[in-house]
Amino acid sequence: MSDDGHQHTGHERVPGRQRRRFPGISTRAYEHPADRSALVALRKLSGFDTVFKALSGLLPERSLRLLFLSDSVRVSERQFSHLHDMLLDACYILDLHKVPPMYVTQDPQPNAMCIGLDEPIIVVSTGLVELLDEEEMRAVVGHEVGHALSGHSVYRTILLFLTSLALKVAWIPLGNLAIMAIVTALREWFRKSELSADRAGLLVGQDVRASMRGLMKIAGGNHLHEMNVDAFLEQADEYDSGGDLRDSVLKILNVLPRSHPFTTVRAAELKKWAESRDYQRIMDGHYPRRGEDGDASVSDSFRESAASYASDVKTSKDPLMKLVTDLAGGAGDLGGRVRRGFDGFRSPPPAKGDAPGGGEE
Repeated sequence: MSDDGHQHTGHERVPGRQRRRFPGISTRAYEHPADRSALVALRKLSGFDTVFKALSGLLPERSLRLLFLSDSVRVSERQFSHLHDMLLDACYILDLHKVPPMYVTQDPQPNAMCIGLDEPIIVVSTGLVELLDEEEMRAVVGHEVGHALSGHSVYRTILLFLTSLALKVAWIPLGNLAIMAIVTALREWFRKSELSADRAGLLVGQDVRASMRGLMKIAGGNHLHEMNVDAFLEQADEYDSGGDLRDSVLKILNVLPRSHPFTTVRAAELKKWAESRDYQRIMDGHYPRRGEDGDASVSDSFRESAASYASDVKTSKDPLMKLVTDLAGGAGDLGGRVRRGFDGFRSPPPAKGDAPGGGEE
């Protein structure tokens, strides 16, 4: 039954419990500012669709479709019907009229993705289906439908193609460096798009605890009785604030090759958004509509993106980010601040009264 109290059939079937629907919702309502600014700019480019349709001939999209059709199970009313219902529910709630095909593929690793240029397809692994309960899985399906609605599948497909291309041109001088520079930028973009899709999953499931449980299970497996959401979120805070400048550098190096943010970070970001005024306004029915997307300002979107990054730096407890904030604020004693930031590199001073070189063997 929908939020208007009426039963629906076919594509308009809705979840068993009452959930709010968002007719005509623009993806700008839930997209992370950094993700939104890039998408708004690309949608404004003249000939953008033509270029990508031409590019689609170079990408292995048709091959991927045939691969999943021939070697996976297509979700339908007769196969994985509970996932089929969730897919219809998610498309109904986010008002996505063309339901993307969905496949279940044999893979013990919990994973899901949305790929494709002309027509996106959603793929979930058996490991994920077996790991999550109904409400947790509903958030994941909503996450992937959010990717489809935003057009993220286009950029994921290009990222997969470029990553493969980088391996093939590694022998060409500087060729691999050029490709990897683009891949690195796309990965940063895609990490932000994952935060956008997490928000879409919350709009579909409308159960923040279920979204948190799903992320926690992806990190720690199906041992929910051994885990605690609050403790899991505390890990994200410890990750953000702990260590010295050396750890800050290691965090950057660890995340660069990843297409997804770390799970504790995703959980913390989603909780923060769920508690924000932006989320509450959407739930109250106040959100931008798709019909207004053509009027979206590129410059305004970039300003919002820059403000978001600046806010992240300002509020971060990470030692490197705190140093950047201090320097931006005109703080002096740069050398002293850097030395104090790298305390982890130095051995602790000898205790008072200890002779140099003394102590036990």
